[in-house]
Amino acid sequence: MAEITADNRPKNGESTFTVVVAAVANLGIAAAKAVAGLISGSSAMLSEAAHSVADTVTEVLLLAALKRSEKPADEDHPLGYAGERYVWALLAAVATFVGGAVFSVYDGVHTLTRGEDLGDPVASYVVLAVAFVLEGFSLRTAVRQVRAEARRTRTPFTRYLRRTPDTTVKAVVMEDSAALAGLLLAAGGLIGGQLTGSGVWDGVASILIGALLVYVAWVLGRSNAELLVGRALPPRLREAVHEELLADEHVIAVVDLTTLIQGPDEALVAAKIDFRDGSTAEEIERACDRAETRLRERIPAVRRVYLDPTSREAR
Repeated sequence: MAEITADNRPKNGESTFTVVVAAVANLGIAAAKAVAGLISGSSAMLSEAAHSVADTVTEVLLLAALKRSEKPADEDHPLGYAGERYVWALLAAVATFVGGAVFSVYDGVHTLTRGEDLGDPVASYVVLAVAFVLEGFSLRTAVRQVRAEARRTRTPFTRYLRRTPDTTVKAVVMEDSAALAGLLLAAGGLIGGQLTGSGVWDGVASILIGALLVYVAWVLGRSNAELLVGRALPPRLREAVHEELLADEHVIAVVDLTTLIQGPDEALVAAKIDFRDGSTAEEIERACDRAETRLRERIPAVRRVYLDPTSREAR
């Protein structure tokens, strides 16, 4: 998880803009690829069209994730709706697999077994070039956001991308990267088909595009599933929580500490605290209030703090 401090909490507005840019780009690209694929007869281009359709559906689901996760806590959901972000993002990963990967592999296998008639590839080359520019712009927008957040958290870019709880932006970066790689594969299939007159190259390119989408869907699905199951704050932040709890004069030990990431900028802390013998109920209450205040000042992502006075001997 990227570490979150006072001035670097992720903003939903930035993530929404990144996702909208990707969605608009993919919608137009999908239509263009489909037309080019039908004109040229290229299975790789049709696979790329399916890839872009899957990406567009993914972005719609990610927008739903961002919108629904902003709902405030209520009586039926006292811990809020932050976890919905990961539910919808997980569905987006499934959409990538079903909508893009399955079709691409099927179309590639069909081309290898049945063959295909290669048409005029000029339209496909034009679409590939335009799509590369648009996908590159979308990827640049997402990478800029990730780099800015990584700098604010003093975390290396690759580590931030791997561990960030903001899986919507992670999805855009991975999908746009896969899209650029897929465009290169599709171009390679077209060129191979032109040079050899064989549709094998196109079929292989389509299968490789499908394999690439399987990998992206697996990584994103695993990331969201891990957060849905429940992931603790990273070690450095857990140590910071431990330090703040021990900072009060009435606290002698942290008997048990549980932390839980609930969203990109939301975490829960629950701890069993051993207080000094002789501490009054009022002193314990004030110590708990001071600890909660210090925790929220040091780690603003900590939204909920539950402290339970517990004697070590009782454990």
